[in-house]
Amino acid sequence: MAIVNTSPEFGRKSKNPPIPGIRIYGTGIGMPENFIPNDELNTPGCDSEWIVQRTGIHSRYHASPKQATSDLAIAAARACLENAGATADEVDLIIICTMTPDHFTPSTACLVQAQLGATCAAMDLNAACSGFIYGLITASQFISNGNIRRALVIGADKMSIVIDPLDPRTWPLFGDGAGAALVGSDDSHNHDVGGAGLLSWRLGSEGELGGSLVVPAGGSRQPNTIEAIQARDNYLKMEGRSVFKWAVRRLPEIVMGLVEDAGIDLQDVDVFLLHQANRRIIDAAAEQMGIDPAKVFVNLDRFGNTSAGSVPILMHECFQNGNIEPGNLVLSVGFGAGLTWGGSLMRW
Repeated sequence: MAIVNTSPEFGRKSKNPPIPGIRIYGTGIGMPENFIPNDELNTPGCDSEWIVQRTGIHSRYHASPKQATSDLAIAAARACLENAGATADEVDLIIICTMTPDHFTPSTACLVQAQLGATCAAMDLNAACSGFIYGLITASQFISNGNIRRALVIGADKMSIVIDPLDPRTWPLFGDGAGAALVGSDDSHNHDVGGAGLLSWRLGSEGELGGSLVVPAGGSRQPNTIEAIQARDNYLKMEGRSVFKWAVRRLPEIVMGLVEDAGIDLQDVDVFLLHQANRRIIDAAAEQMGIDPAKVFVNLDRFGNTSAGSVPILMHECFQNGNIEPGNLVLSVGFGAGLTWGGSLMRW
């Protein structure tokens, strides 16, 4: 994988090489059954109209206490394989992108691998809301190098377990869910002339801003002691205003960087799959760049912010609804805790 400059200036010494011959064979999602509209949040200070005006979110899904991240991931994986017409024994690698694993160990990926009956490598990857993009690029590198043929990349998070139900600033924003993509080598196209593949990609991090989105307790730095739980440090703490400003600034830079690296015009992109965190962030970025709103797809009104599940859930809906067709240029961006960001521009 090419080295990525993580400096605030956003520049790099050289652009990443394209990854031709990469194809998404199928997608799938795994959603909990508990549908929670704004007026059923049962948290003091959570006003439904305020939530809609400030975020665009009308509802979300929450997993039951007995339903773990792996359960959502397994459902997404099975649906993905079925939609792709593939079986688990065709999978060479499973990457679970999550910030809410079932356990410290074993990895959630190993739990999914066992339930699917796959015989392959499996690993977790934590880049929060950027996770699926990180996983897609990682899998594509393995495929491009000829080490594997197909990988299951799954973004899955049970955010309701790390969001404070007493915090009206964060509790309404997040939902639970998983999205999966079966990524593989595409031998049916001339990769040099309009074939499927990644035309450009960028990954980055700004760890110096990590404190603006953090779960303080539960790791080796601060264990989940009685004192930590009483202080509610086992829940996500977010500096909403600073994160919002960062995302509004960073998102257009990522998008324009991807099209510049690919040597195309912004108007050539057919579909934009942007992380579903806040409708105002998406609208502000699209307006700033002059993107046709019809190309920018949104489902956060129904699902909220599902973290690593955000982009693949949206991708699945667009693919299933016919909004993504073979040959389309699909630009995807994730951004979130870390702080991390990532983007890909794929010819479908």
